[in-house]
Amino acid sequence: MRFPHRSLIRLSGPDTIALLERTVTNSVKDWAAGEVRYGALLTPQGKIISDYTVLRTDDGVLLDVHEDAAEDLMKRLKMFRLRAAVEIALDDTFAAVRDPDGRDPRSPALWGRKWVPLAEAGDLIPDADWTANRIAAGVPEWGSDYRAAEVFPTDINMDVMGGIDYKKGCFVGQEVASRMKRRGKIRKRTLIVHGAGLTTGADILAGAPIGTVTSVAGDTGLALVRTDRLQKALTGSADLTCNDAPARFELQDWAEAELAALTETDDE
Repeated sequence: MRFPHRSLIRLSGPDTIALLERTVTNSVKDWAAGEVRYGALLTPQGKIISDYTVLRTDDGVLLDVHEDAAEDLMKRLKMFRLRAAVEIALDDTFAAVRDPDGRDPRSPALWGRKWVPLAEAGDLIPDADWTANRIAAGVPEWGSDYRAAEVFPTDINMDVMGGIDYKKGCFVGQEVASRMKRRGKIRKRTLIVHGAGLTTGADILAGAPIGTVTSVAGDTGLALVRTDRLQKALTGSADLTCNDAPARFELQDWAEAELAALTETDDE
Protein backbone atom coordinates (compact mmCIF):
# COMPACT_ATOMS: atom_id res chain seq x y z
CA MET A 1 0.00 0.00 0.00
CA ARG A 2 1.15 3.55 -0.80
CA PHE A 3 2.05 6.12 1.83
CA PRO A 4 -0.36 9.08 1.73
CA HIS A 5 0.52 12.64 0.68
CA ARG A 6 3.92 11.84 -0.84
CA SER A 7 5.67 13.05 -3.99
CA LEU A 8 8.98 11.96 -5.48
CA ILE A 9 11.71 14.21 -6.88
CA ARG A 10 14.37 12.52 -9.00
CA LEU A 11 17.87 13.99 -9.22
CA SER A 12 20.20 12.43 -11.74
CA GLY A 13 23.49 13.24 -13.38
CA PRO A 14 27.21 13.25 -12.55
CA ASP A 15 27.03 16.26 -10.19
CA THR A 16 24.08 15.06 -8.08
CA ILE A 17 26.07 14.12 -4.99
CA ALA A 18 28.20 17.28 -5.22
CA LEU A 19 25.01 19.38 -5.26
CA LEU A 20 23.63 17.60 -2.20
CA GLU A 21 26.98 17.84 -0.39
CA ARG A 22 26.81 21.65 -0.39
CA THR A 23 23.07 22.09 0.21
CA VAL A 24 21.36 19.46 2.39
CA THR A 25 21.80 18.28 5.99
CA ASN A 26 22.35 14.55 5.56
CA SER A 27 25.62 12.78 4.92
CA VAL A 28 26.32 11.87 1.29
CA LYS A 29 29.60 10.02 1.87
CA ASP A 30 29.95 6.26 1.25
CA TRP A 31 26.37 6.08 0.02
CA ALA A 32 25.67 2.85 -1.82
CA ALA A 33 22.88 2.45 -4.36
CA GLY A 34 19.75 1.18 -2.60
CA GLU A 35 20.58 2.81 0.76
CA VAL A 36 18.00 5.16 2.29
CA ARG A 37 18.91 8.22 4.33
CA TYR A 38 17.03 11.04 6.08
CA GLY A 39 17.71 14.75 5.63
CA ALA A 40 16.37 18.21 4.87
CA LEU A 41 17.00 21.44 3.05
CA LEU A 42 17.15 24.43 5.40
CA THR A 43 16.72 28.15 5.00
CA PRO A 44 19.88 30.26 5.49
CA GLN A 45 18.44 31.01 8.95
CA GLY A 46 18.51 27.30 9.80
CA LYS A 47 14.81 26.44 9.62
CA ILE A 48 13.45 23.48 7.68
CA ILE A 49 12.08 24.06 4.18
CA SER A 50 11.30 20.36 3.82
CA ASP A 51 12.60 17.12 5.25
CA TYR A 52 12.63 13.90 3.24
CA THR A 53 13.75 10.31 3.04
CA VAL A 54 16.09 9.76 0.10
CA LEU A 55 17.05 6.67 -1.86
CA ARG A 56 20.44 6.45 -3.57
CA THR A 57 19.96 5.25 -7.14
CA ASP A 58 22.49 4.12 -9.73
CA ASP A 59 22.58 7.57 -11.36
CA GLY A 60 21.44 9.93 -8.60
CA VAL A 61 18.82 10.00 -5.84
CA LEU A 62 15.06 9.80 -5.34
CA LEU A 63 13.72 12.27 -2.76
CA ASP A 64 10.49 11.24 -1.01
CA VAL A 65 8.77 14.42 0.28
CA HIS A 66 5.34 15.64 1.38
CA GLU A 67 3.30 16.46 -1.70
CA ASP A 68 2.72 20.06 -0.59
CA ALA A 69 6.45 20.67 -0.16
CA ALA A 70 7.64 19.12 -3.41
CA GLU A 71 7.36 22.09 -5.78
CA ASP A 72 9.11 24.50 -3.42
CA LEU A 73 11.88 22.03 -2.63
CA MET A 74 12.43 21.30 -6.30
CA LYS A 75 12.52 25.01 -7.16
CA ARG A 76 15.13 25.71 -4.50
CA LEU A 77 17.32 22.79 -5.54
CA LYS A 78 17.23 24.09 -9.11
CA MET A 79 18.27 27.51 -7.85
CA PHE A 80 21.28 26.00 -6.06
CA ARG A 81 22.17 23.84 -9.06
CA LEU A 82 23.82 26.72 -10.97
CA ARG A 83 25.87 25.09 -13.75
CA ALA A 84 26.04 21.63 -12.17
CA ALA A 85 25.17 18.67 -14.38
CA VAL A 86 22.06 17.57 -12.48
CA GLU A 87 18.57 16.91 -13.83
CA ILE A 88 15.81 17.69 -11.30
CA ALA A 89 12.18 16.71 -11.95
CA LEU A 90 9.09 15.24 -10.32
CA ASP A 91 8.81 11.48 -10.82
CA ASP A 92 5.25 10.21 -11.22
CA THR A 93 6.23 6.73 -12.34
CA PHE A 94 7.18 5.39 -8.89
CA ALA A 95 5.55 5.53 -5.45
CA ALA A 96 6.53 4.92 -1.83
CA VAL A 97 4.92 1.78 -0.42
CA ARG A 98 5.04 0.04 2.93
CA ASP A 99 7.81 -2.55 3.21
CA PRO A 100 7.29 -5.00 6.11
CA ASP A 101 10.92 -6.10 5.79
CA GLY A 102 12.35 -2.59 5.52
CA ARG A 103 13.55 -0.08 8.11
CA ASP A 104 12.97 3.65 8.09
CA PRO A 105 16.19 5.50 9.07
CA ARG A 106 14.25 7.75 11.45
CA SER A 107 13.04 5.04 13.84
CA PRO A 108 12.89 1.23 14.05
CA ALA A 109 9.27 1.63 15.19
CA LEU A 110 8.31 3.41 11.96
CA TRP A 111 6.97 1.40 9.05
CA GLY A 112 9.64 0.69 6.47
CA ARG A 113 9.20 1.84 2.89
CA LYS A 114 10.39 1.03 -0.58
CA TRP A 115 9.77 2.53 -4.00
CA VAL A 116 8.01 0.57 -6.74
CA PRO A 117 6.45 1.38 -10.13
CA LEU A 118 3.20 3.29 -9.59
CA ALA A 119 1.17 0.55 -11.29
CA GLU A 120 2.31 -1.88 -8.55
CA ALA A 121 1.79 0.48 -5.60
CA GLY A 122 -1.79 -0.43 -4.66
CA ASP A 123 -4.17 1.64 -2.56
CA LEU A 124 -3.25 4.44 -0.20
CA ILE A 125 -2.57 3.65 3.45
CA PRO A 126 -5.42 5.30 5.43
CA ASP A 127 -4.31 8.60 6.94
CA ALA A 128 -5.39 7.47 10.41
CA ASP A 129 -3.26 4.32 10.27
CA TRP A 130 -0.11 6.14 9.16
CA THR A 131 -0.65 8.95 11.68
CA ALA A 132 -1.02 6.44 14.51
CA ASN A 133 2.19 4.63 13.49
CA ARG A 134 4.39 7.71 13.21
CA ILE A 135 3.05 9.29 16.42
CA ALA A 136 3.70 6.06 18.35
CA ALA A 137 7.23 6.13 16.91
CA GLY A 138 7.67 9.78 17.93
CA VAL A 139 8.21 11.02 14.36
CA PRO A 140 6.81 14.44 13.36
CA GLU A 141 5.67 15.00 9.77
CA TRP A 142 5.78 18.02 7.48
CA GLY A 143 2.24 19.22 6.82
CA SER A 144 0.86 17.93 10.13
CA ASP A 145 3.29 18.96 12.87
CA TYR A 146 4.99 21.86 11.07
CA ARG A 147 5.37 23.51 7.68
CA ALA A 148 8.09 25.32 5.76
CA ALA A 149 10.35 27.72 7.70
CA GLU A 150 8.53 27.16 11.02
CA VAL A 151 10.93 24.92 12.97
CA PHE A 152 14.61 24.20 13.45
CA PRO A 153 15.89 20.64 12.87
CA THR A 154 16.29 19.97 16.59
CA ASP A 155 12.66 21.05 17.17
CA ILE A 156 11.57 17.90 15.32
CA ASN A 157 14.47 15.74 16.57
CA MET A 158 16.31 15.43 13.26
CA ASP A 159 19.63 15.22 15.06
CA VAL A 160 18.61 12.11 17.02
CA MET A 161 17.06 10.52 13.91
CA GLY A 162 20.27 10.68 11.88
CA GLY A 163 19.13 13.56 9.69
CA ILE A 164 22.04 15.96 10.24
CA ASP A 165 25.73 15.38 9.57
CA TYR A 166 27.45 18.09 11.61
CA LYS A 167 30.86 17.01 10.32
CA LYS A 168 30.15 17.34 6.60
CA GLY A 169 31.16 20.33 4.50
CA CYS A 170 29.03 23.44 4.40
CA PHE A 171 25.30 23.10 3.79
CA VAL A 172 22.58 25.73 3.70
CA GLY A 173 21.81 26.84 7.28
CA GLN A 174 24.77 24.95 8.73
CA GLU A 175 26.08 27.85 10.81
CA VAL A 176 22.84 28.17 12.76
CA ALA A 177 22.34 24.39 13.09
CA SER A 178 25.92 23.87 14.31
CA ARG A 179 25.71 26.72 16.78
CA MET A 180 22.57 25.25 18.35
CA LYS A 181 24.36 21.90 18.64
CA ARG A 182 27.50 23.43 20.20
CA ARG A 183 25.52 25.26 22.87
CA GLY A 184 24.55 21.87 24.26
CA LYS A 185 21.10 22.90 25.45
CA ILE A 186 18.23 22.29 23.04
CA ARG A 187 15.44 24.78 23.65
CA LYS A 188 12.56 22.81 22.10
CA ARG A 189 11.80 19.18 21.32
CA THR A 190 8.88 17.22 19.86
CA LEU A 191 7.81 14.57 22.37
CA ILE A 192 5.19 11.84 22.64
CA VAL A 193 2.33 12.77 24.97
CA HIS A 194 -0.65 10.76 26.25
CA GLY A 195 -3.98 12.06 27.52
CA ALA A 196 -7.74 11.91 26.97
CA GLY A 197 -7.95 15.65 26.33
CA LEU A 198 -5.42 15.95 23.50
CA THR A 199 -6.45 18.06 20.49
CA THR A 200 -4.28 19.53 17.79
CA GLY A 201 -3.22 23.07 18.69
CA ALA A 202 -4.05 22.73 22.39
CA ASP A 203 -1.55 23.77 25.06
CA ILE A 204 0.06 21.35 27.49
CA LEU A 205 -0.07 23.08 30.85
CA ALA A 206 1.86 22.80 34.08
CA GLY A 207 0.15 25.81 35.53
CA ALA A 208 1.59 27.81 32.62
CA PRO A 209 1.97 26.51 29.04
CA ILE A 210 4.98 24.27 28.42
CA GLY A 211 4.17 23.10 24.90
CA THR A 212 1.61 22.71 22.12
CA VAL A 213 0.04 19.56 20.68
CA THR A 214 0.88 19.26 16.98
CA SER A 215 -0.88 16.01 15.97
CA VAL A 216 -3.09 13.41 17.63
CA ALA A 217 -4.11 9.77 17.17
CA GLY A 218 -6.60 8.70 19.82
CA ASP A 219 -5.16 9.35 23.29
CA THR A 220 -1.59 9.75 21.97
CA GLY A 221 -0.06 12.76 20.30
CA LEU A 222 3.07 14.73 19.57
CA ALA A 223 3.78 18.07 21.20
CA LEU A 224 6.42 20.73 20.60
CA VAL A 225 7.68 21.39 24.12
CA ARG A 226 9.98 23.83 25.87
CA THR A 227 12.40 21.40 27.50
CA ASP A 228 13.39 23.72 30.36
CA ARG A 229 9.75 24.21 31.36
CA LEU A 230 9.04 20.49 31.15
CA GLN A 231 12.11 19.69 33.23
CA LYS A 232 10.98 22.11 35.96
CA ALA A 233 7.45 20.70 35.89
CA LEU A 234 8.68 17.11 36.25
CA THR A 235 11.20 17.84 38.99
CA GLY A 236 8.57 19.88 40.81
CA SER A 237 5.94 17.14 40.41
CA ALA A 238 3.57 19.62 38.78
CA ASP A 239 0.29 18.34 37.34
CA LEU A 240 0.36 18.22 33.55
CA THR A 241 -2.93 18.82 31.75
CA CYS A 242 -4.37 19.35 28.28
CA ASN A 243 -7.91 20.68 27.93
CA ASP A 244 -8.38 20.09 31.69
CA ALA A 245 -7.54 16.38 31.42
CA PRO A 246 -4.35 14.79 32.80
CA ALA A 247 -1.44 14.49 30.35
CA ARG A 248 1.69 12.36 30.53
CA PHE A 249 4.87 12.43 28.45
CA GLU A 250 6.48 9.25 27.13
CA LEU A 251 10.18 10.05 27.09
CA GLN A 252 12.52 8.18 24.77
CA ASP A 253 16.00 7.43 26.10
CA TRP A 254 17.62 10.45 24.45
CA ALA A 255 14.92 12.77 25.85
CA GLU A 256 15.37 11.40 29.37
CA ALA A 257 19.12 12.02 29.07
CA GLU A 258 18.60 15.61 27.93
CA LEU A 259 16.18 16.40 30.74
CA ALA A 260 18.55 14.78 33.26
CA ALA A 261 21.35 16.99 31.93
CA LEU A 262 19.17 20.07 32.44
CA THR A 263 18.51 18.99 36.02
CA GLU A 264 22.24 18.53 36.68
CA THR A 265 22.97 22.00 35.27
CA ASP A 266 20.36 23.55 37.54
CA ASP A 267 21.94 21.81 40.54
CA GLU A 268 25.38 23.24 39.85
